[in-house]
Amino acid sequence: MIEARGLSKRYGDLLAVDRVSFILQRGEVVGFLGPNGAGKTTTMRMLTGFLPPTDGTAVIDGHDMFQDPLRARRAVGYLPESPPLYPEMDVQGYLRYVAAIKGMPRRERAAAVERSLERCGLAQVRRRVIGTLSKGYRQRVGIAQAIVHDPPVLILDEPTVGLDPVQIREIRQLIKDLASARPGETQHTVILSTHILPEVEAICPRVILIHHGCKVVDAPLIELTRDGHTLEEIFARETARDVAAVAEGDAA
Repeated sequence: MIEARGLSKRYGDLLAVDRVSFILQRGEVVGFLGPNGAGKTTTMRMLTGFLPPTDGTAVIDGHDMFQDPLRARRAVGYLPESPPLYPEMDVQGYLRYVAAIKGMPRRERAAAVERSLERCGLAQVRRRVIGTLSKGYRQRVGIAQAIVHDPPVLILDEPTVGLDPVQIREIRQLIKDLASARPGETQHTVILSTHILPEVEAICPRVILIHHGCKVVDAPLIELTRDGHTLEEIFARETARDVAAVAEGDAA
């Protein structure tokens, strides 16, 4: 579903992302971790086609993001940390608008909007103006706009930031449901970027950790914690390494 092939991004003398590669299969939910400035957001923007890489490429659902960008982008649903919502629009109207700008045929839009409303638990607030909704419901709308065109891949950046404990539990369950669809529904592959380590432990069977732009961990969570170490301890250990050690280990 997702293949990052040696993705690198350089800004002048700054190498923000350095030869990051990984493969995700259908239905995987992967926690994408790293300290501030590690290159997470840059990597996600390259995966979604918003940012061209200096080197490498990304393949989404069999489509190269930089050789076949239209098909690759249609295969991705993206929720940035600040969802691109229009507070003056009602939920249903906004989703119809998103479906249109994502190129869905007119005859398919109504069904697509209805599907995303149901999957994200928004049917009862479809007529509500987005600006009047709680933070939790606005996050649901943000996820709904990411899935309205039914993409096989979802990239979610801090989907529960600023939510209360009840809302966090609801959004986590929604993400689990999207990756384990019922018959007739699309089973999504999910990359989840977050600073909340318990969130990763709750919903992500696999962890990818980058530091100083390099991938330093890519393993099932159960293997990482088998010896009794917590994810917090693993995160602290790996992000304590200096730049030279990270680059040497990645090259090996």
